[in-house]
Order: sequence, then structure tokens, then C-alpha cells
Amino acid sequence: MPLRTSALSPALRVTVERTIPLWYRDGAAPALDRPAFVRAGSGVTWWGGRLAVVQDDTAFVALVDPATGIAEGVPLPVADGVRQFGVSRGNKKRKPDLESVLTLPDGRLLALGSGSTRARERLLVMGDDQLPRWIDAAPLYRALRAEASFAGSELNLEGAALLGDRVRLFQRGNGAVLDGVEPLNATVDLSLQELLGEMLRWEGGSPDDCRVALRSITSYSLGALSGVALSFTDATAWPSTHPGRVAFLAAAEDSPDTYQDGLCAGSALGFIDPDGAVGHQALRTPDGEVCRTKAEGIVFDRDDPTLAWVVLDLDDPDRPSELCSVRIVSG
Repeated sequence: MPLRTSALSPALRVTVERTIPLWYRDGAAPALDRPAFVRAGSGVTWWGGRLAVVQDDTAFVALVDPATGIAEGVPLPVADGVRQFGVSRGNKKRKPDLESVLTLPDGRLLALGSGSTRARERLLVMGDDQLPRWIDAAPLYRALRAEASFAGSELNLEGAALLGDRVRLFQRGNGAVLDGVEPLNATVDLSLQELLGEMLRWEGGSPDDCRVALRSITSYSLGALSGVALSFTDATAWPSTHPGRVAFLAAAEDSPDTYQDGLCAGSALGFIDPDGAVGHQALRTPDGEVCRTKAEGIVFDRDDPTLAWVVLDLDDPDRPSELCSVRIVSG
């Protein structure tokens, strides 16, 4: 299995130009168990004319106006009306942990759970009707977990990028060492058509097998910020200015395992080129200071290839997630 090493890239500059909190237009909705703001934003994609933001500890998709940060919330199906999860409620183990989201070629939204527990082995699909539905994808997550060269010690899917006819999944290597097995940052490619076919099959019944081939598994050494190891948190295709390039986010979070949060020393934005070259730079303020927050979702602007929209997760249930406009200068 190839191992690629990322280093600080002198040709890459990443500057956070503006940060705004994400609030729902109509405030809190107690009947839906929805807070007044977008909480724990973990993935972002363009959907229609807005940004669709998924959250790891609330069961909503937030449709965000990037100019204002104002969102509309689409509630996800739940059996008991509970849509907020966390330590204070004693139900953290039940959270859906949606960590990445894509817009499929047919326009549907596809979000993926992290797979770090059995409750997090689901996919979420939503069409133009804004009627989301869950798909139990346990066979896929079992196959990923069984591939030690991808999952390492603890499976934790945190990113997904649509690359033509492939979906590239990003494993976050922030787990604990288990039975001598180390956590891994890694990627794997899936055929989009194979995945869509399996989604139909899983939705139509309860098959135990997975017919999606795991291709091109690659591991990564991403370095560290302030002595804390970086690990993948999201990814997206780079604009056509760099054909075949993939952008990734990585966070330097001092967490003991995939279940518990930790202090964040900062985040980095990096690239993976088709020839195997990898590089990154820390997210910085205009005055050059490292942004010491956890960047969890990225998508490029539709019109400006040097601008990306990045979602921050503050890991605080009482504070809204934030949306950043990030200027990227790359050689």
C-alpha cells in the first residue's frame, strides 16, 4: 500500500478572510427539537443555490445562504422526535454522526455517517422534494472496517469527494492504538455506479454483503501543528485550474479516540495531486496567526476558483458553527 507524506508547501497560502456564525432564520424550533443555530457543522456541499451543511450531533440538514449565514433547517427522520445528541443529554452514542456530504450527478444529496459505531453506519439521501431518507449501509462499513490498510485501529470516515466516476473516502487517523494497531489517515476509491447500485439494493432489503470494490487504498502522513498530529476532516475536488487535484482539510485535535473530542491546535488545508504530490498549509488569519479551530467541511466557490467555503465545528453545544470564506493562492 502506498504511503504519501504531506509537508508544508511554500507555494500554498491559505487565509481566512471572513467568518460568520450560522443561525436558523426562524430561530429555535422546540417541536422539532432544533436549536436556534447550526450545531457541530461537519460537511458542506453546494445544493441548488445554497450550501447544504450536515451536522454530526443534530439530525438536520442546514441550507445556508453563504452571504449571510442564515439557514433553513430540514429535519431528518427520527423515531422518537429527538434530534439533538450529546453528553449533557446522555445520548451521545445515538447521534447519526454525519461527517461528509456530496451532491450526486443527478442532483440528490448524499451524506455519510462516520462508521465509528453501529449507529453511525447509515447514509442519508435527499432529493429536490426535501424528504430525506436513511439507508442502512452496514455492509459497506463492515467491508471498510475489515480492510486494516484503510481503517487502521478505528474506522472514522470524515470526508468524501466526488471525482468523476469515483467517490473517494477519507479515513481520519485520530483513533486510539488498539491491540498494537495504529490509527491511519487513508483514502479509498469506490466506483460511483457500484455504490449507487448497492444503495438501491440495501434500501430494498437487508443484504449482508457489499459488492462495492475497494480500490487504490493509500495512507498518508500529514505532519502536525503545535505538536498535535493532523488528521483528515474533509475533502473536495479542486477546480479545473488544477485538473485531478483534490483539496483536503485536516485538524490537529488532541483527542484520545474517535468517540471523544479534544482541544484543537488548528487546522490545515492541503492538496493531493494525481502524480502523488501532497502538501498543506495551516489556516491563518490575515495577520498570519494560526486559526485554532477545527475545520470540518470544505467546498469551492462556484465562480471563484481561489475561494473556498469552510465550515468550523466549535465542539460546543451552546455556540453556533461558523462558515469561513478562505482565500487560496496556489502555485
